[in-house]
Amino acid sequence: MSDATDALAIGEPLMVLDGIHRRFMMGDEEVRALRGVSFTITKGEYVCIIGPSGSGKSTMMYLLGCLDTPSEGTYELAGYEVSELGDEELAALRNKYIGFVFQAFNLIPRTTTVDNVALPLRYAGVGIGERRRRAAQALERVGLGHRLDHTPDRLSGGERQRVAIARAIVTKPELLLCDEPTGNLDSRVGAEITRLFEELNHDMGVTVVIVTHDPNLAKRARRNIKLVDGQMVYDGPPQEGK
Repeated sequence: MSDATDALAIGEPLMVLDGIHRRFMMGDEEVRALRGVSFTITKGEYVCIIGPSGSGKSTMMYLLGCLDTPSEGTYELAGYEVSELGDEELAALRNKYIGFVFQAFNLIPRTTTVDNVALPLRYAGVGIGERRRRAAQALERVGLGHRLDHTPDRLSGGERQRVAIARAIVTKPELLLCDEPTGNLDSRVGAEITRLFEELNHDMGVTVVIVTHDPNLAKRARRNIKLVDGQMVYDGPPQEGK
């Protein structure tokens, strides 16, 4: 995969979707999960993708994360046309540009926080000493510099999510892509994680895109994209009570 874009400036297009459709076959029935969705997200934005169950949010999450490709339409990430890439090229694109944060944390049991966070750097071929140094810096950034040698079972839910966020930012990605990141947390801890996303967006300039049912998280974003029945029905600032 050749370099289309090495570093984007704030305000440059990062994700460009044009007429995205995604269709699946379930037995003999065709399911139209996404229907002609188009939008652009620029470097430095903070966006929540919202909508009811069955609206297409999860399908959109997989497409944006280059874990799936559209049935029709085009998706460009950092200048790359995703549907033109093979599996190895998609994996390289994900590793270079995207940090993932999931509701279930997806940490490795019986592995220290510093080694959990360092894992993406191992895949990138970074030496053990350097990747542990960078992992420690990332944990310090999320307020867990004092938990380097703890395993996930010794951490609270909020701390585990902070470790997951540190793992997502350790490669210094352009995009932080989050799937229901406050779904397993109580309201107080969820608010702390929300503030952390805001700080990362403001201080590091990382683009934050969150797929969520959480209205409190959505209203703190600068922009909401709402999906209903696979179609985009709203794109703009958070709406009170929506």
